Formats: sequence, structure tokens, C-alpha cells
Amino acid sequence: MDLRLGLVFFCGAAGVLLLGDGVRTSPEVSAPADVCIVATPTRYDPASGIALHAPRPVPPDARCPVCGMYPARAKGWAAQVVFDNGDTQFFDSPLSLYEYLQDVGRYTPGRSVNDIAARYVTAADTGAWIEASAAVYVQGSDAVGPMRAGNLPAFAQRQAAQRFARERGGVVLAAADITPELVQDLGGRPMHRH
Repeated sequence: MDLRLGLVFFCGAAGVLLLGDGVRTSPEVSAPADVCIVATPTRYDPASGIALHAPRPVPPDARCPVCGMYPARAKGWAAQVVFDNGDTQFFDSPLSLYEYLQDVGRYTPGRSVNDIAARYVTAADTGAWIEASAAVYVQGSDAVGPMRAGNLPAFAQRQAAQRFARERGGVVLAAADITPELVQDLGGRPMHRH
């Protein structure tokens, strides 16, 4: 294998090499267990007419820094954080957002949770952006989100979340009820370092 290509990342115990032209495994190591996606924040564009800390539309090429998926493919589940300088990181679901918030610097090197000015999730019933801290979530329903794992559909109104939980199962939670332990249980992804 020719390793003279420029950008090389080594990630996970299984020896995955991410090269400028694709993914290869080294013949000296086993098959890949992890693939690290480096999803950089989308830069703020003052010409967009969008206020510095307001929610933005999800760009088609934005990648979730937690799982590598494209949030624009499932806009009804999308979430985002807006940093104090207006840069935005997009997520495929509220669950990925909460995973990200537990260790911002791991997913976006050089940034911390203190650099975040706003957090938004998509309301499952209306498709509108709402503040993540004010949203009401349903945990344990039969709703299948983008990762096909435990997800947290979000709602702007408790009544809408309760109606959803009656129809599709689950428990209604406030944002304050979403603990690191719950996020780990729902995410089911092993924690690894970039």
C-alpha cells in the first residue's frame, strides 16, 4: 500500500487509515472497528441575512460530527449548535447533539461547550427549529430516527409530546432529564478518541 498520500488519520484499535482518496486498512492490522469522520463546522456567512446566533437551514453537504451522517437527509430529526462566532455544527438527531455536548472538544478540536451560543432541535410535529433546552423529548417510542437506535424526538409543547407518547409509546422528558447515562444508553456507540 502506498502511504505517500498527504492526509492520514489513524483511528480505533483496529487500524483504520483514512487517506485523501478513501479508506484502507493496513495489512498488519485487523478489519476496521471505527471510522472517524472529521466534520468541520459550517462557517457563518454574514451575507446570508441570518442573525449570528439564529438557526440555519441544514446544508446538503453538512456531516454530523458524532456519526458522520448527512443531517439534510433526515431534516425532521436534525439539530444544530451555533458557536459564538456564528459557525454551526449540524447533527442527524437530538441524541447526536446530546452526545456532542458531553465532549465538544473531542468532536470539534479547539472548541468547547463554552463556545456554544445556541442549541437547536427540530420539532418532530412542526419541523420548526426550537431551543434544545426548552424542547420536550420522548424517549423509548417506536419512532425510528436516522441511526436506527434510541432517539429523542423533540417537541415545542408538552401536550404534543404527550400525544406522541400515547400514540407511539415512550416517556416524556424535559431537557434537564437527559443525563449523560441516558445518552450513553441510547447512543450505544463505544467512546473512542480522535
